[in-house]
Amino acid sequence: MTSTNVNQLATAPVNGEAPSRPSDFIHDIIDEHLRAGRYQGIVTRFPPEPNGYLHIGHAKSICLNFGLANDYGGVCHLRMDDTDPTKESVEYVESIMNDVRWLGFDWQGKMFYASDYFEKLYRFAVKLLQEGKAYVDSLNEEEIRKYRGTVTEAGKPSPFRNRSVEENLDLFERMRRGEFADGAHVVRARIDMANPNMKMRDPLLYRIRKAHHYRTADDWCIYPMYDFAHPLSDAMEGITHSICTLEFENNRELYDWMLEACGFSEPRPHQYEFARLNLNYTVMSKRKLLQLVEEKHVSGWDDPRLPTISGLRRRGYTAEAIRNFCRAIGVAKANSTVDMAQLEHAIRDDLNQKVPRVLCVLRPLKVVITNYPEGQTEELDAPYYPHDVPKEGSRKLPFSREIVIERDDFMENPPKGYYRLSPGAEVRLRHGYIIKCDDVIKDTAGNVVELHCSYDPLTRSGAPNAVDRKVKGTIHWISVQHGGPVEVRLYDRLYTLENPEGITDLNPESLEVLSGSVAEPSLAMAEAGSRFQFERQGYFCADAVDSKPGKPVFNRIVTLKDTWARMNEGSPKTAATETKPAPKQPVPPAPPKGRKPEARELTPEQEATAKRLREAYQLSGEDAVLLAESQPLTQFFEEAVKTHANPAGIANWIVNELLRELKEREISALSFGPKELAELVSLIDDETISGKIAKDVFAEILKSGGSPKAIVEQKGWKQISDPKQLMPIIDRVVAASPENVARFKEGKGNVFGFFVGQVLKETGGKANPRLVNELLQQRLSQ
Repeated sequence: MTSTNVNQLATAPVNGEAPSRPSDFIHDIIDEHLRAGRYQGIVTRFPPEPNGYLHIGHAKSICLNFGLANDYGGVCHLRMDDTDPTKESVEYVESIMNDVRWLGFDWQGKMFYASDYFEKLYRFAVKLLQEGKAYVDSLNEEEIRKYRGTVTEAGKPSPFRNRSVEENLDLFERMRRGEFADGAHVVRARIDMANPNMKMRDPLLYRIRKAHHYRTADDWCIYPMYDFAHPLSDAMEGITHSICTLEFENNRELYDWMLEACGFSEPRPHQYEFARLNLNYTVMSKRKLLQLVEEKHVSGWDDPRLPTISGLRRRGYTAEAIRNFCRAIGVAKANSTVDMAQLEHAIRDDLNQKVPRVLCVLRPLKVVITNYPEGQTEELDAPYYPHDVPKEGSRKLPFSREIVIERDDFMENPPKGYYRLSPGAEVRLRHGYIIKCDDVIKDTAGNVVELHCSYDPLTRSGAPNAVDRKVKGTIHWISVQHGGPVEVRLYDRLYTLENPEGITDLNPESLEVLSGSVAEPSLAMAEAGSRFQFERQGYFCADAVDSKPGKPVFNRIVTLKDTWARMNEGSPKTAATETKPAPKQPVPPAPPKGRKPEARELTPEQEATAKRLREAYQLSGEDAVLLAESQPLTQFFEEAVKTHANPAGIANWIVNELLRELKEREISALSFGPKELAELVSLIDDETISGKIAKDVFAEILKSGGSPKAIVEQKGWKQISDPKQLMPIIDRVVAASPENVARFKEGKGNVFGFFVGQVLKETGGKANPRLVNELLQQRLSQ
């Protein structure tokens, strides 16, 4: 093998054949349109609002829209939907352009802005007013909401709906001149206030917003709404297929109405919906991502823990891996949640073929090889691709008397089946010699600080005269004299729950910074952005922001294996779990289990209530907003708190469980009241029942009311909190799985959840989870 620069290897591209055209319902639609001659060419668009950084969900849309254009020899426009000056900025525009380019796509000069069309959009609105298809409404926001009706009740016309054309045109012109305050008037389409699709009940077209726009400055104080600007922008640009996600399904009727009303005839754009990407263990809402950034729970939009494209790029993900991931999950009509493990598989699969293998000791433990000559150094041959013969490239690893090994690779009292270093045991040093642990040096506190070992000089790896002696364990190492100090950042999933509710579910161990790690000499000058596999550790990338020549900082991209696999389920979790399609009726669907509903914009009175709830009860901003949307809900919460003083716990149950039930009934129709909900929360707080059992109790009081405490007594649902009852069960579970006990003792902490799950299963979910954790820790440490 020849010697090669490690940075050349780490950034070298891998050539391969272009993937074949996907097969999905959108390709089928386009194929049929082209066969029928409906369009002469294909024009798509990617139209993000520049109010935040793009995330992995946008990557799916980018790959689809630009991919369709590539598949059919067409073009995909990049258009900024910049109609809300209060949230948009040049920074976001530039980040979007960078992300699209980095993913490997080109808009071929077709870069547009909705703000390019402000004058034309204004003229279209005038046309609708002149033809009696729109009017200026002077109802306030709350009144408009009330007049719109509900899913089961038709809306009623605004008292301003029948203004004359002349009055409407005059008011609209004065709105443009800035004569009115924000919210004084809006322009609405005149469609049908009884339409079952609430999107068609005289939707808003324009609103007054006296704010500085990052492109048009202060030229405008009225701005078009999305449902007005979007279809018209598509039509003016000659878009053929307007591809959007399922939450816009109810907007399709309005999209077609708008184009028809404004005079666009066939062939014109048509809207088609596909399932958006939902990824577990993270959030995909720009609002929630912005909260994480603004409240400094993360370091910025490019924090490697975020699902933003810039965050994934900084962490070390490749554009190829993300494109492959998007291709693998496909294009479907039903919403689904994709397991994070599938995204991680995509990057492992991509990097496994292209990055060099190197050595880095994350948590060093010093080893002195007592029979190796002092002052001597030799160089060991080490290939960058030890398991890929066609690939060339190697380096020399300096070997000396003092080395460091991974602290986890030594155990003073190892369990049966432990094959790494321990007193009297032998292991092979990667690319080097077999060593034997002879002595253990400890500090005054009894901590192991140094090992004294001896080596067998006849066992050098690859040497022509080496003794072929087999040992079961091989560990990595670095010469103390030649290794370089590096900072290593171990990133894990941002949230602890599959369907996180907010910042309360953040994973406190999502980032671990190791400042005392030691890397082999070839990594000292690693270029920012270069990627490697640290043998036995995972895939890592030199941080593009903080790495400096001679002082690299490495981000863990992904572990070598999926450490989040559910061992207690007996089989791997499927990559995507399908959910029911979103309902077609124009009502916001009930939030999925374990996820909060989205909050709407509040009236000034509701904002005042939300502020009072935050300050008086120390609630999160999100919970306070959701409670403040309804006065009866606010009263229900405050009455419950009078009974049991745990505002956060009560708010959590109202927001995450009760609100889902209130989609179909009024709060006054419930079979229980604030007192019963407070009683339920108190049973959880005093550990009478677990959270899992509490949901069963909640289902009972929903059905027939009654006292939660009485239900628990009657059903025998009390939590088991007696160690004498739990220990025999724990002993049985531990005894039944010696393999996982050994893995735990080897430092594989993720198997702990397996034991907890088995104990809870044995007790039908009645075991006190906190106590189970404590007792298991004691039992497994024996």
